Amino acid sequence: MFKELIEAQKKPVLENEPLVGPVPLPRAEGHISYGGALRPGEGDAIAQYVQQGKRIPRRGEVGLSAEEIQKFEGLGYVMSGSRHQRMNAIRIRKENQVYSAEDKRALAMFNYEEKSKREHKVMADLQRLVQRHIGQDVGPPMIRLL
Repeated sequence: MFKELIEAQKKPVLENEPLVGPVPLPRAEGHISYGGALRPGEGDAIAQYVQQGKRIPRRGEVGLSAEEIQKFEGLGYVMSGSRHQRMNAIRIRKENQVYSAEDKRALAMFNYEEKSKREHKVMADLQRLVQRHIGQDVGPPMIRLL
């Protein structure tokens, strides 16, 4: 009981404190499988950048913005992540795995929304039909297609 009292007193104090350090990127709800050959959490981390439409940082680029990286590359600097052909192939494969999983997720969400709209329309049509047969006219009349 004493512990709960102390925690209750600390809670409002902690809520008013400003955040210190980097804030985690927002993530999509639920767990998505990004395929094999990815380390634990690697697919989720890459997906956070994809969901925000940001460039995925490569090795040695973490902490720099996309504009800063392009500026450095324009000045002639070779970023450490773009030198090794094999590492680049692995990175591209991993990025493509995440992109395809995100595309599947977006397509599934779109299909779910479309199905929900169709079901809602059918339910509304059936309700109007039932109400018309009962004798109560509710809503606009149903349009008949010939």
